[in-house]
Amino acid sequence: MASFPPLPFIPRFPPRPPMTEEEIMMRQMQYGEEFWKSCPMKGVMAGVAGFVLGGAFSLLMGSMAYDVPVGLGGRPISDLPLKEQMRAQFKDLGGKMWGSAKSFGKIGGIFASVECSIEALRAKNDIWNGIAAGCLTGGALAIKSGPQAALSGCAAFAAFSGAVDLYMRREECPPPDTDED
Repeated sequence: MASFPPLPFIPRFPPRPPMTEEEIMMRQMQYGEEFWKSCPMKGVMAGVAGFVLGGAFSLLMGSMAYDVPVGLGGRPISDLPLKEQMRAQFKDLGGKMWGSAKSFGKIGGIFASVECSIEALRAKNDIWNGIAAGCLTGGALAIKSGPQAALSGCAAFAAFSGAVDLYMRREECPPPDTDED
């Protein structure tokens, strides 16, 4: 069997020297940082955090919502046995928690993903990224209700995002000269 000479247009790279343990660990740390700072990961983390906080918020607010008797099949809840009352209240509370958790998770995931993408696209970190992300998020969440609702959602989310960004980016006032001030 005849052997052919190597083709002249294929580049020949010299072999890379083996990496040390420290270089391998540094490269792995760099890949890990890039992974956690990526826009999809930021969106997932914000969605999970929003889901958890939405459920906790709904648990807190829902536990205070039973000051008015809830009807169960036409009967006031106070007429039911304690076990039935607890079952009805936990079922209602669980449904509210699930709905709030999904909503907060969706808002957090969409907002964080869009803001990160806009920041990467513009290559700037300023207040306008949050405002644009708020507008797109609000519009996207309200688009099923029509164009007027989408525009209102865009304006409301953009205003809220801008207000939060302004508050978070403000420079702290210097401490007073004396304790008496």
